[in-house]
Amino acid sequence: MKLLFASDSFKGSLTSEQTVTLLAKAAKEVFGEIEYSGVPVADGGEGTIDAVVAAENGEYITVDVHGPLMERVSARYGRLDEKRAVIEMAAASGLPMVPQNLRNPLHTTTYGTGELIRDALDKGFRDISVAIGGSATNDGGMGCARALGVRFLDHNGNELQGTGADLENVAEIDVSTIDPRIRETKITVMCDVTNPLTGKDGATYTFGAQKGATPEIQKRLEAGMINYRDVIIRQFGINPDDIKGAGAAGGLGTALMVFLRGEMKSGIDTVLDLINFDQRLEGVDLVVTGEGRTDWQSCFGKVMQGVGERSAAKGIPAVGLSGSLGKDAAQIFNHGIESLITTIDAPMQVEEAISRAEELYYLGAVRMFRFIRAGMTIAQKH
Repeated sequence: MKLLFASDSFKGSLTSEQTVTLLAKAAKEVFGEIEYSGVPVADGGEGTIDAVVAAENGEYITVDVHGPLMERVSARYGRLDEKRAVIEMAAASGLPMVPQNLRNPLHTTTYGTGELIRDALDKGFRDISVAIGGSATNDGGMGCARALGVRFLDHNGNELQGTGADLENVAEIDVSTIDPRIRETKITVMCDVTNPLTGKDGATYTFGAQKGATPEIQKRLEAGMINYRDVIIRQFGINPDDIKGAGAAGGLGTALMVFLRGEMKSGIDTVLDLINFDQRLEGVDLVVTGEGRTDWQSCFGKVMQGVGERSAAKGIPAVGLSGSLGKDAAQIFNHGIESLITTIDAPMQVEEAISRAEELYYLGAVRMFRFIRAGMTIAQKH
């Protein structure tokens, strides 16, 4: 029997790599010597670069760029091979980088994310995946595009800096000076939200408040975003509100798809492609996956859904070992997961579960594998 371990991290307690080590130890205790492989997985959000770099034996590249408030910061991205790089916009333009008292998306920019992409181009990468969750920005991606040569001009022909406050002043967008290497580069946008650029479900009204926008600031940003949208429609014949995910990361989705011709893909599907997950399934009899908490949200672009569906497509059963189960966790059974077991073995506070995470995960894995061994014994008798 050959096993494949492909679990998400357990936020605040276990890394994806640790789950592989613990599953291997538990499998050997129950089955003796057994063939297995393990691969770190993430869903395109926090921890994506770490998982993909570890899975592909890649390396990190560290660059000095501008942060959300145009301060100098050190950010890193992942090199997978000579052509492929993976970038998290949050590394250069993320919300945690802005102190609570300075959070105001009128003043923040994605310029640093554009600098990361530019550095990847400088180093010869021509297949770049960009994860766009966790932004501090609501600039429509102007900052990012500006770092790559796009010019945003006001009614007097003056170039704008590319912050949220500049949205209302955009009168013309000049793409003639965009970095020519963009045309020969495949840009994949890793995103699982489908929000349009404007409107009640758009970038400003859905995500603005958590970035520090008061109702008054949201009103101004939304008016600016509508102006920005209208300029794009007039010049390029593209309505960002018709593009799913255009409002992601404060509108960065719009810039990456309209100006850089990026392709929007599910985060988990992009990660599974980057780590060659389908090839890793060859010859596998059972897949073990999991996450910190499984509930209805697990069926919407999360690790267990992606792993379960890819496994099912190959006719391979997958089981889940999760920290806890929440509302409608059983919906995951519709996505290739055959069974769920929790790591906790008694009522306990979350703090205790986290402090004992390694011990509880290992014991849960042993229980899970003993169930599997019992099923194998039954199958052999029949």
